[in-house]
Amino acid sequence: MNYRNVQAPTAVVMVRPHHFAVNPETLGDNAFQALPGRLSPEAVARTARDEFDGCVDALTAAGVRVHVFDDFGQLDTPDSVFPNNWFSTHHGGRIAIYPMYAPSRRRERRTDVIDLLKSTYRVQEVIDYSGLEHDNLFLEGTGAMVFDHLERVAYVASSHRADPVILERFCTAFGYEPMAFPTADAQGRPIYHTNVLMTIATDYALVCLDAIADPARRAEVSERLADSGRAVLELSFAQVAEFAGNAMELTGEDGRVLALSARAAAALTPAQRAVVEESARLLPLAIPTIELAGGSVRCMLAGVHLTPR
Repeated sequence: MNYRNVQAPTAVVMVRPHHFAVNPETLGDNAFQALPGRLSPEAVARTARDEFDGCVDALTAAGVRVHVFDDFGQLDTPDSVFPNNWFSTHHGGRIAIYPMYAPSRRRERRTDVIDLLKSTYRVQEVIDYSGLEHDNLFLEGTGAMVFDHLERVAYVASSHRADPVILERFCTAFGYEPMAFPTADAQGRPIYHTNVLMTIATDYALVCLDAIADPARRAEVSERLADSGRAVLELSFAQVAEFAGNAMELTGEDGRVLALSARAAAALTPAQRAVVEESARLLPLAIPTIELAGGSVRCMLAGVHLTPR
């Protein structure tokens, strides 16, 4: 494993939505969601599918390997385009499967994805936590946790989508140190997922420190990121609202890229952009329809941190 690729995988899993819709089950605690206005459901779904295909083309052109699965809507899974929440992969050949808060999102889990990973990569162990849904315990994958794979830290915005009991259990099994913190957005509401306020790349981190509600914890997170040797690029609440925190560093054929939405890229300051571009090429992807569902590019990408067979 190339040390420089530990944080930025060379492959991702993506799920093409054929019946994309804004999920009513998650409107309650996801302030990033928005209704699609006057567009018909068919037009929304068609546009989202076109946006998805544009992302796949751009990532593939950058030399990132994209494993695409289709969701034809048989199971009524409006958020299936965001597979990063139900599973994650880890160095050493390990996969975790997660318990999901919204009942419709539990139906996103699919064995064909795990089977492909097993057949294409070296997988030693799959640990399935999804049964904990019966106890109303949830941990929504790399939405709830933002991993520093180099320093082995899991940064977590405290919420009902990131139960501390499962978090501790996961971190013990997978070898991460949990670093949880309370959050509040500009209106004082908790932020539903960590990956909308924080992106950790190889040489830098994008993070909205103002969203960490506890001042002492805010200082600890900032210090921990800086101690890892990364440039800490502070995001404003306004930038978070444009999904600037919901990005993912990947490794392509010609080096690293930062995949993020066109809206997020436009929200970065020239100074932030300059720091990122010292380390990675910006890869803006236009997904305005998909972003209505309350997630952006990072949510669409399930990174493959496994060794090819």
